Amino acid sequence: MRVTFVGVGEAFDEREPNVSLFVEGRGVKGRATALLDCGFTAAAAFFACPGIAAAEREAGPDVLWISHFHGDHFFGLPYLLARWHEAGRDRPLAVVGGPGARGKVAAAVDLAYPNLRAGLHFALDIREVVPGGDFDLAGLSGRAAPTGHGAPCLALRLTDGERALYYSGDGPPTPGCRELARGCDLIVQEAYGLSPGIPGHGSVEEALSLAREAGAGALAVVHLRRELRRERGQDIRRLLTAAGYPSGLPEPGAVIVP
Repeated sequence: MRVTFVGVGEAFDEREPNVSLFVEGRGVKGRATALLDCGFTAAAAFFACPGIAAAEREAGPDVLWISHFHGDHFFGLPYLLARWHEAGRDRPLAVVGGPGARGKVAAAVDLAYPNLRAGLHFALDIREVVPGGDFDLAGLSGRAAPTGHGAPCLALRLTDGERALYYSGDGPPTPGCRELARGCDLIVQEAYGLSPGIPGHGSVEEALSLAREAGAGALAVVHLRRELRRERGQDIRRLLTAAGYPSGLPEPGAVIVP
């Protein structure tokens, strides 16, 4: 499994693109690629991301996972669809999210480009999943659990049979999230602040606790409040390095192979 950080920023960070991860793995059907979340500023960053080959960017992933329906996590979708349509993509794209995904995705795309869905050169397979069982993501195996975000949000456990990734979306980890993360090789946790207690959001302390509890070999903290990243970023890097996670505060384009 190979994970490229397309974006690492919170919703309104003007310097860092919204959190988005490009995952490459080998599933039951062979090589598979997944893009986890793509907000309003992440879509353009995807096509400029140095950690992803140019041909791979133009071809696009096999599946797009949407953790929840805030703009900084899925409003980049119309941009992606239009760009891949122009590039001549002809293989299907699966878009997978929680309850309401079909209506939310259709509404966002139709508002941006009213005739796009009907004219796409490729099939758009929008699927809704619920916590409680495994589901297929282009040959990779997924499982979800609700986080403690202010809006319904699903954390994702993604595995290719050899390595497992936990991606929080937004929100502090719930007991279900902790179970989901257990044994994962890489934890990617949203941390808006340093300490717990920010309504609807996680923290660096909770990310460290989750990674230790899960036995993860690698941790990536994303979605830091923009002022905190600028003013305390080096301190947070030193803290994460001291805890055994030297790649714990990735920059856009960073690659982790758990």
